Amino acid sequence: MRSKLYINGEWVDGTGTMAVYDPSDGSVIAEVATAGDAQCEAAISAADAAFPTWAKTSPRVRSEILRKAFEIMVAEADELATLVSRENGKVLSDAKGEILYAAEFFRWFAEEAVRVPGDFRKSPSGDKRILVTHQPIGVSMLITPWNFPAAMATRKIGPALAAGCTVILKPASETPLTALAIADILHRAGTPKGVVNVILPVPVGATISKILHDPRVKNLSFTGSTEVGRVLLREASDRVIRCSMELGGNAPFVVFDDADITAAVQGLMIAKMRNGGSACTAANRVYVQRSIATAFTAEFTQAMAALVMGPGLKAGVNLGSSVSIKERDKIAALVDAAIAQGAKVTTGGKIPAGAGAFYPPTVLTCESDNAILQQEVFGPVAPVVIFDTDAEGIALANNTDYGLISYVYSGDLKRALQAAEGIESGMVAINRGVISDPAAPFGGMKQSGLGREGGFDGIHEFLETKYIGVEI
Repeated sequence: MRSKLYINGEWVDGTGTMAVYDPSDGSVIAEVATAGDAQCEAAISAADAAFPTWAKTSPRVRSEILRKAFEIMVAEADELATLVSRENGKVLSDAKGEILYAAEFFRWFAEEAVRVPGDFRKSPSGDKRILVTHQPIGVSMLITPWNFPAAMATRKIGPALAAGCTVILKPASETPLTALAIADILHRAGTPKGVVNVILPVPVGATISKILHDPRVKNLSFTGSTEVGRVLLREASDRVIRCSMELGGNAPFVVFDDADITAAVQGLMIAKMRNGGSACTAANRVYVQRSIATAFTAEFTQAMAALVMGPGLKAGVNLGSSVSIKERDKIAALVDAAIAQGAKVTTGGKIPAGAGAFYPPTVLTCESDNAILQQEVFGPVAPVVIFDTDAEGIALANNTDYGLISYVYSGDLKRALQAAEGIESGMVAINRGVISDPAAPFGGMKQSGLGREGGFDGIHEFLETKYIGVEI
């Protein structure tokens, strides 16, 4: 288990350490090194020094390194999943699924590294040739959250390295061990010194600000809350650093009256309970058409109540802990406030006795004006609201500042597609509980972010487009 900082291809000490906890019981897993000004400066210097050579490295070489990292990650998936489960709290099956999903970003961008398109054509006036090429933007700051500590790291590192950029990764303080393990994998895969650096700066805010104001840093890729994203955008604006932002979500799950209720409940269980509900893509608001609402809510409540909660590594467990007591208490406060506003609990709704950051699977029924519908719960809580007309369902789905992903269930594909086009979100899942895929563009509208990760778009977040006019 790596616990030191990774700078310029070496594992180094920092100015101090911070504890990493197992949230299921509060025990300390490891003490990891923290970075002061000297270590952050070393990381920037290493990334800056490595960039010219890495940018000129042939796409095939970059591709092979990423492919090797994919192979190592898959081979060591069980060990990595155990590490994720221990520091994050999620159940082992979720952790294993995340590792395999995370590895796919290395494989996908290994393939994209050699397929960045350009353009060559005659201008409409015929006076020149238009040549368009793409060049790596430079040193990139990557900031990732705790909920998917492996996938959020590889989804940024993969395209950055494929494009020819060097990176400085700042993982969440709750889950740094997974990021350090991924750095070790990339090291063993042959990534040159300085191309990948991992730091845990203290204090966080002031240090990130200082890094973003360093002229050697050209790009910022952030995944996290909209609130923090706004702060980072303001910081980045001083030097007009290019930003890609994957921010908060408030995903609606819309069930029309012609949907297969059992299939919709199964899809909702995936959309809601994947990663214990701690996902920006998690179904956060459930809207069900009136004629099927009673039957749907009963079946959904039964499915949620049947989940087994406990430590993520324990056999037979379906729901692990939150990442911390602090996060668990946030969930509980939102539910308590919803109940005070009139929501009814059909299952769950109370913090269990005993140690650990646990909160039970919870289903609420409430009115469309309940405040919980405007909050990203980030836990195993699903408020259900009844609607009447299709237009009302779409309007309710759009009643949010966020627009990352939406879910639609209907037996009529035309009806579902019309709803998908009417809902304001960057992604829409039709009759599916999950659609995230490294080969597809991931991102949102409104205050859910800027840019896209994955797909053909992902690598372009780390490339500058250059137009050259050629006299012929």
